[in-house]
Amino acid sequence: MEKPQFENILDTVTSNLTAYLKSEKTKPTPARFEEKVREVLADVCQKLGFEVDMSPPAQEFPDIVYEQFGIEVKYSVKDTWRSIANSIFEGRRNESAKHVYLIFGKAGGDPEVRWDKYEDSIMHVRTSHVPRFEIELGTDRPLFEQLGIEYEQFRHLDNIDKMPYIREYARGRMKPGERLWWIEDTDEPHTFSLEVKLYTKLSSEEKLKYRAEAALLCPQIVKGSRARGKYDDATMYLLTYHGILCNQARDLFTAGSVAMRSDQTRGGNYIQRALQDIEPQIRDAATYLDSRLFAEYWGEEVDAQNRIKYWLSRLDDHASDWKPSAELFN
Repeated sequence: MEKPQFENILDTVTSNLTAYLKSEKTKPTPARFEEKVREVLADVCQKLGFEVDMSPPAQEFPDIVYEQFGIEVKYSVKDTWRSIANSIFEGRRNESAKHVYLIFGKAGGDPEVRWDKYEDSIMHVRTSHVPRFEIELGTDRPLFEQLGIEYEQFRHLDNIDKMPYIREYARGRMKPGERLWWIEDTDEPHTFSLEVKLYTKLSSEEKLKYRAEAALLCPQIVKGSRARGKYDDATMYLLTYHGILCNQARDLFTAGSVAMRSDQTRGGNYIQRALQDIEPQIRDAATYLDSRLFAEYWGEEVDAQNRIKYWLSRLDDHASDWKPSAELFN
């Protein structure tokens, strides 16, 4: 079967399915709609002399495969043509499907079923977990036009080579103060324990380690006391990268309990004293933290041997009433 003939079949199938949705008094479930797609497709093909096995495969993409053609089925009870689709990695793709189409059933509003090429309907990537495509039938801005690569080229890339496209896309959509919580170049998402940990419940050793990492990645913590949001990145880093909830981020660096940990004398520059106290942990963090984290938080990658020097220069840029490079690591 050639593409024009298969697309003519899709015209007939979606027309029949539209009539089905309009006639149903009760909206079908997504499972029932997919079953109906299989039934109608099998019936149309049989009348044309094609025998099609419509039994559902086990968790494959796309949902239906016939010869070189695949159909991904989407359905909404609302008046929308938008839906979440499969992972960008397509790990369960049936490679015999060289051409993938989308059949979308919309039960809300005026019920209707349409089809389109799957790649032309992909319009966004959701990046809150394993990155997943989002589709919108009839979108006027397909995702791959924004990425600057054809879908067929993209899908054949190794997973590690897909991620730069997705990270760049996600960064371009971020609002001020937002951060990517994943930086990996694989199909494995960055994960931490499902149980969010309170910073106050950590061991002393853990507190030192995580304070040092946050301080190194977020040099703006030395801004003046009136600077708003100077602890936001540190808070977000601990939460999104380690699953640690810190209710009072300022206490990580300015509380007497951290500034006077090694010297109980009161007074002086508390943030300076707090940073001096964790210099060994900061030096360690500069060597073991992933280079892509520095690119994410500093805006550029810096060689491990130069990170402390670079960090001190960033501190100097942010501090208003003292010079950190003159006081730290001397």
